[in-house]
Amino acid sequence: MGRARKPVQIIILFVIILLGGYAIGSSVFGGDGKPREGGKAPSFDLLGLDGLTHTLDEYKGKSVVLNFWGSWCAPCVKEMPALQAQWEKWKEQGVVVVGVNVGEDQMTVENFVKLVDINFPVVMDTGRDAVRSYGVSPLPTTFFINAKGKIDSIHIGQLDLSTLDDQIGKLVRP
Repeated sequence: MGRARKPVQIIILFVIILLGGYAIGSSVFGGDGKPREGGKAPSFDLLGLDGLTHTLDEYKGKSVVLNFWGSWCAPCVKEMPALQAQWEKWKEQGVVVVGVNVGEDQMTVENFVKLVDINFPVVMDTGRDAVRSYGVSPLPTTFFINAKGKIDSIHIGQLDLSTLDDQIGKLVRP
């Protein structure tokens, strides 16, 4: 019986070493799963205020300003007019502003959108799946995604009109 356990113990030890090596490698080489500048933007599958499910893939070939926000977040509310202005300025040049509401119900989001008078596409991340896949914390956080689907830059915190214009300009004219 002792001989039969020896190969099993060797296999178990090998698996433990392999898993340990993977864990250390992931930690050292940035395998936390968070998207980074220059990396591919994670896709999402979220319900929009229009009642349709939207994905990042539907904006292929366009530059995307992906803004994570909440109506309870004061900096998010303050940056909405700038996002709307930049949407209007750049949409004819293949730029899409997409607002990702974090964790709120549809009625709250609809009322907020009417109140602040925005008309760029808004999707709802009620289950916070996109927040997890993008590693978003805190709000607002904005991802500037180029036409090839790569993250050009990430801005954490409130955006102003000038910063937005500069970032979008870099997407359109790399």
